[in-house]
Amino acid sequence: MTAHQPLRARLSPAPGSARLPAARALTAAAGATLAAGGFVHAQLYLDGYRYLHVVGMLFLVQAAASFGLAVLLLAGTFLRPPALVHVAAAGTALGALAGFAASRTVGVFGFTEHGLQPAPQALVSIVAEAATVLALLAAAYVTVRRARAGTSGPPSLP
Repeated sequence: MTAHQPLRARLSPAPGSARLPAARALTAAAGATLAAGGFVHAQLYLDGYRYLHVVGMLFLVQAAASFGLAVLLLAGTFLRPPALVHVAAAGTALGALAGFAASRTVGVFGFTEHGLQPAPQALVSIVAEAATVLALLAAAYVTVRRARAGTSGPPSLP
């Protein structure tokens, strides 16, 4: 046994559990939309949100997490990323949506905004993050559905 065999075993799918092209495409779409949401947060951070106490740092963290997880999801079109990557990506997108809702209602650390301002970044961010969550849910559904229909073993996650 060589030093590379355990790594190779983790990166290659188990026999009979190859991912569906639909699951790979949905994972790639989730990576692209998560990166788009990260780009919006990075742009807003550079455009002045960096001067907002606490909120500015949250925008930077959101952008960094989105970019990092997007890379892992996009790499998942070739290698199957762990389920934790999918959960973290969905959590990141849902966190951004929750922060958006909070900033329009109760405020976030004293910071509030109204409507879809700043335009068009607010709308782009909402659409990108909602699309990320939907793509990840669809990838999970496709994978679990296939596992239940065609195999007797535990389902392989997207």
